[in-house]
Amino acid sequence: MTVDRRQAVATAGQGRLSSGREGGSDDAAIAASKAAVELVGVHKVYPAGSVTALTDVSLTVGPGEFVSLIGPSGCGKSTLLRIVADLEQPTGGTVTVHGKTARRARLDQDYGIAFQQSGLLDWRTVQANVELPLELHKVPKSERHARSAELLEMAGLTEFAKRYPAELSGGMQQRVAIVRALAPKPSLLLMDEPFGALDEMTRERMQGELLRIAGETEAAVVFVTHSIPEAVFLSDRVVVMSPRPGRITEIVSTGGWQNRDAADDEVRSSPEFFAAVAAVREALRNGHTGRDL
Repeated sequence: MTVDRRQAVATAGQGRLSSGREGGSDDAAIAASKAAVELVGVHKVYPAGSVTALTDVSLTVGPGEFVSLIGPSGCGKSTLLRIVADLEQPTGGTVTVHGKTARRARLDQDYGIAFQQSGLLDWRTVQANVELPLELHKVPKSERHARSAELLEMAGLTEFAKRYPAELSGGMQQRVAIVRALAPKPSLLLMDEPFGALDEMTRERMQGELLRIAGETEAAVVFVTHSIPEAVFLSDRVVVMSPRPGRITEIVSTGGWQNRDAADDEVRSSPEFFAAVAAVREALRNGHTGRDL
């Protein structure tokens, strides 16, 4: 499994499981290295019905760090991701991406985004889909072709460059969606349950692909999921959120096993992995019951 890009972040948390209440020193260290994402006191209230989706969410994501958001349905995970992406506006608090406002980061293409559905355009080839964000920003054709070729090779899709989405499997479509999000060379990748519709075997294979691709591009990743094992396998830290109104109840560091040069299956069967899964499950249970953390 490719973990080089996560070495610096994971080493700080190696061999321990930490709660959000004890994670201040980690966030301070990340802030000093110019955070990929910094959320301070973020609130979100929807006027219709006065629904409070998020309350007092503060989180720092370091450069090259992989952070997963997990919690019950309706806890605001996707809303928080959309706020970072400048697709929704917070009611209160501040959001910065690499020191910029979320809007400026969006305009500067500092992030790529991928959703549960691949969102590929059926009438465009795989290559043309990958090149779409570059085309929209008027990147010269030769540069677009070179970038798409590089990414498709990285994702193992070179021979499918001239195919159309309908000719690809669901997992291959998601790989295309991921490399399309990476086409503008973003320093941040935002992902909202991108593997949720895949079967278990394809999902596990795609998790390994994502780590490899993200590792080669050195992008930070914020990843929304409902799967505890997926969050633990992928992440440097797992952010556990409460039922609505969503708030961070605990942060579990999984850095103890990620630095090992081990095959994916070995990681998933390791004692450290099971310990981290148990810690996240307990944090979710605590968040539901309202017990002190």
